[in-house]
Amino acid sequence: MTAFDVRPVTEDERRPTYDLLGRALHSNRVSDTTWARVGESWPAAHKFGVFERGAPIGITSSFDTGIAVPGGRVLPLAAVDGVGVRADRTRRGVLSALMAAQLAEFAERGIPLAALHASEPTIYGRFGYGSAALAKTVRVARPAARLHDRVPSGGEVRMLTPEEAVKEIPGLYRRIGLTRPGMIERPDLWWPTTHDRHVGPDGSHVVAVHSGPEGDDGYVVYDTVDTRTLDDPDAGAVLKVRDLHAANPVAAAGLWRFLLSVDLVSAVHARHRPVDEPLAAMLTDHRHARTLDVEDDLWLRPVDVAAALDARTYRAAEPVVLAVTDRILAANTGHYEVGPDGARRTDAAADLALDVDTLGMLYLGQWSATALAQAGRVEVRDPAAVARADELFTTVTAPWNGTLF
Repeated sequence: MTAFDVRPVTEDERRPTYDLLGRALHSNRVSDTTWARVGESWPAAHKFGVFERGAPIGITSSFDTGIAVPGGRVLPLAAVDGVGVRADRTRRGVLSALMAAQLAEFAERGIPLAALHASEPTIYGRFGYGSAALAKTVRVARPAARLHDRVPSGGEVRMLTPEEAVKEIPGLYRRIGLTRPGMIERPDLWWPTTHDRHVGPDGSHVVAVHSGPEGDDGYVVYDTVDTRTLDDPDAGAVLKVRDLHAANPVAAAGLWRFLLSVDLVSAVHARHRPVDEPLAAMLTDHRHARTLDVEDDLWLRPVDVAAALDARTYRAAEPVVLAVTDRILAANTGHYEVGPDGARRTDAAADLALDVDTLGMLYLGQWSATALAQAGRVEVRDPAAVARADELFTTVTAPWNGTLF
């Protein structure tokens, strides 16, 4: 293979690299109409390409945002939103070169964490990303499902016009805030391609907003799929939830109550929901809400281990010393004492040893140290430290990302 160059993408290379990413993910070549709509959301900043004879053969992209970590602090995050290699240039070091260049740039800029959604989960562990949050797919039977009498109630739900949905939901998402570890801020460039095209005048999705005493406090974006067939002409539509966020339990219950009241619907199907969302417990018969799948929701990569560990809060337990190994960003390799007062580098002997991708799994509280040790991902040097690490890293609510990027 001809030698290739790895370098930042220029303004003139935005469209070719976007097209390359689409083809790598098996999408059609971008049309002029599509590019006019999405081009502004594909800036050259924070993109690295691999070029061969001037043509792009690989791309990795990210945008800057913030992520909520346990304790409520929002840390700077590099959200990796596109990675692709041309089909005839895979397995030749192109991806490794891209990821190394991108991680080096994150570290140089002082970004403590990076995250992505993995199209192929086996790829990203070797670059230090770990599966840090899970999400479930739930299907609720209609019209059988009913909320029980003690579910919180109040406020009202109204449906938005497409124009209102484009205009109002970004501000509402910001007002609701990042209520769980793993949730991220949605910058301006995120909305046109991931929200507006679905809910705007040319989209098929519907938006409904819940309002309480303090004003708008929740929303849902959904679409319906006609499931009628020749054999079952009376089958109702399936209502598919794309995006649902609420600031409080009353708003969340109000939105689900609305979804379960829509006529001519046989089921409500919601993917990428928090694993501990209490929907089944809200029903008079919890069997009407079935969990169909649990899958990885967010992959997290500590870029500055010391800064990331010290930024989150920990529960009350005696400190634990972690030996972290990072084979790409070698400056992270070392020992870290983690306790209720924070984290710091130390020369003390390690209680537990783990690679940086496993630290990404532990960081948000989705996986316990016990589970990771049993899976062989954590080397236990002091058995008593495992229970202490469980207590330190545990979170009250499960982490959840809830944003496609």
